[in-house]
Amino acid sequence: MDEIQVIMETSSLGEETVLEVKDLSVTRSGKLVLKDINLKIKTGEFVGLVGPNGSGKSTLMLSILGVLKAQKGSVSIYGSPPMSRKLIGKIGWVSQAAANLKKEIRITVEELVKLGTLNAKNMFFRSRKEQNYAVDNAIRMVDLEDCRNTDVSKLSGGQRQRAVIARALASNADFILLDEPLVGIDRNARNSLLKLLDNLCHEEGKTILMVSHDLAAIRQTA
Repeated sequence: MDEIQVIMETSSLGEETVLEVKDLSVTRSGKLVLKDINLKIKTGEFVGLVGPNGSGKSTLMLSILGVLKAQKGSVSIYGSPPMSRKLIGKIGWVSQAAANLKKEIRITVEELVKLGTLNAKNMFFRSRKEQNYAVDNAIRMVDLEDCRNTDVSKLSGGQRQRAVIARALASNADFILLDEPLVGIDRNARNSLLKLLDNLCHEEGKTILMVSHDLAAIRQTA
């Protein structure tokens, strides 16, 4: 099994444990992918999960989210198991495919980000004023004000990544998980995105767990 590395930086000495993984083992298609994994992340930490393709990075993320079930061990997020109703709105998830919207899908940046404000608790009852504030704030945080009415399909790769991160931020999530957000974007966009994530951690108090196979890029931030 190829090795996964965990690199972390603490922006503040947060006492609250956001994520705790204990003795986690996960099997996929009859193959043991993760064995006895332990990980603890506290408030304000930026953690980079680094490893080659096939080393189990995405499997660990999906196990944390509760999409994959563990054969052994446990996962706790803010003291609750994955998929708990108590976690609605607290977790922002940006998958590998999130920015790869099909060109025939017509949706503006603002409309995409607005989707992040909806969840099982507020789908029919959230006030328009509260929703608009969350959308405006998320777009500002990722510096896409000039593109808010632009079709997502017309954005650059780096801008699309910012847009899907804004969608996660619009939920007011405190814990943001990103799976390979640097894939398919050029060096300038990558550096800009890493700076954004660093600011979210240090200035906005977000806790971040980011998966990448790019060790050099992760070391810039995490």
